[in-house]
Amino acid sequence: MSALYSIAEIRRIEHAAKAELPSYTLMQRAGEACARRALSLVAGDDDVHVLILAGPGNNGGDALEAAHYLSQFELHVAVALHADESKQPDDARKALQRARESEVEFLDIADAEHLTQTRWTLVIDGLFGIGQTRPIAGKLRACVDYVNSLRCPILSIDIASGLSADTGAIVGGAGCVAVRATHTLSFIGDKPGLHTCDGSDHSGQIVVDTLEIAAERFLPTRAFLNGPQSFATALKPRANNSHKGSYGDVIVVGGARGMAGAPVLAARTAAFGGAGRVYVAFVDDGLAYDDKHPELMFRLADRVEFAASAALVVGPGMGTSRHAHDILARALDSEAEIVVDADALNLISAEPALQHKLHRRSQAGAAAKTIITPHPLEAARLLDATTAEIQNDRPAAARLLARHFKSIAILKGAGTVIAFPDGDIVINTTGNPALSTAGTGDVLSGLCGALLAQGWPATQAALAAVWLHGKAADQLVDLGIGPVGLTASEVIPAVRTLLNQIIRDHAR
Repeated sequence: MSALYSIAEIRRIEHAAKAELPSYTLMQRAGEACARRALSLVAGDDDVHVLILAGPGNNGGDALEAAHYLSQFELHVAVALHADESKQPDDARKALQRARESEVEFLDIADAEHLTQTRWTLVIDGLFGIGQTRPIAGKLRACVDYVNSLRCPILSIDIASGLSADTGAIVGGAGCVAVRATHTLSFIGDKPGLHTCDGSDHSGQIVVDTLEIAAERFLPTRAFLNGPQSFATALKPRANNSHKGSYGDVIVVGGARGMAGAPVLAARTAAFGGAGRVYVAFVDDGLAYDDKHPELMFRLADRVEFAASAALVVGPGMGTSRHAHDILARALDSEAEIVVDADALNLISAEPALQHKLHRRSQAGAAAKTIITPHPLEAARLLDATTAEIQNDRPAAARLLARHFKSIAILKGAGTVIAFPDGDIVINTTGNPALSTAGTGDVLSGLCGALLAQGWPATQAALAAVWLHGKAADQLVDLGIGPVGLTASEVIPAVRTLLNQIIRDHAR
């Protein structure tokens, strides 16, 4: 899996590399890499005007070094500087001197009117790097607002200014700003914040340059990007000599009165995801059958045994009645592998006894695996926090959920975070706003259940379900189906097509 590095880990790698290299080497490499990336973005354009925003630290130094290199080509380079030379780090000060000795125009970053007098072909954002802790304000905010209004490529160095490299949240929270980059050139290693929360809207196309740092300097990390390689070992073609019993049972538990659609969506996905048999266990009197998919079997939950041989998906449309509570308690007491979603999570957040049952499942041995699938509001209830607190640090929230509930935690949202009780996290990069509609969470939980029923290890089932769910929506949008108006039902057959495709591709 592709590794993601925290700010602290990047700092350690950078410090170790600098100790072995002549001074200024890494900044030179960064400046050259940025210049090369910039030139690729303006290739074929005539009369190129590049605006470079350079801040006070080494990120600004990288930008200034890029200005020096770009000035050697036939294009106009202007630097809007926000730095006190007397307080700059040594390498950044040297880069400033080299830029001043080059054919580079220096502009007043506070003079917005002056900045707007040129039609910029490209903007390079080197205001702040991974160490930013204060929100962008005052004259810098006006500058960022102006840059975000432009329709040219915007290349951020390392990470978009205003964005947290660890969390992907905009520094300062609601009402604050960050550069909305179309491209990001990230140095040394990839960062979690580029891929989750606001990062997915502000990073654009991401390229990572290691700056030629030796591979042995990259120590093991606890964060990764999701992809088919994460669950490749579970992608196995079906044997001809098999039957419905070979692919397991899924029991979807939910469907309080008036909410029958949610468990039906989960059940349809479980069937399309490959489960041998799928049951819907209704909390209240439910549907007699599904006229579109009569292969689904409907029961009353009170009459269904939650056997260890079945995978349970508990919560879609379940409601929060006492009856639903008691059914959930029985499900948590079972030895079945279980996906806990929607109202089941809300019941657990309000009831310490249910939380205890969830904790106790982890002590029952390897057979009792649990996946929880909260969206940010459900996560906030589970952790007695606010939604803003969850979103301000999604990786930390996901880790806390996994550790506290001793479960695999899928924290849904932009850049879904899958966390494990040992502290590892995986960030998913598939998916788009088309999934911001009712029922798509039920589709995800049903897919998790289908993979568990077929014998997938819980880790791979969670990773694959999240990736497939998002990728199916991406493919539908590519076909012009969404993002506006895509429905959860439309995602289900797309998931089936994609799952079969990647199994075939893996078998080749």
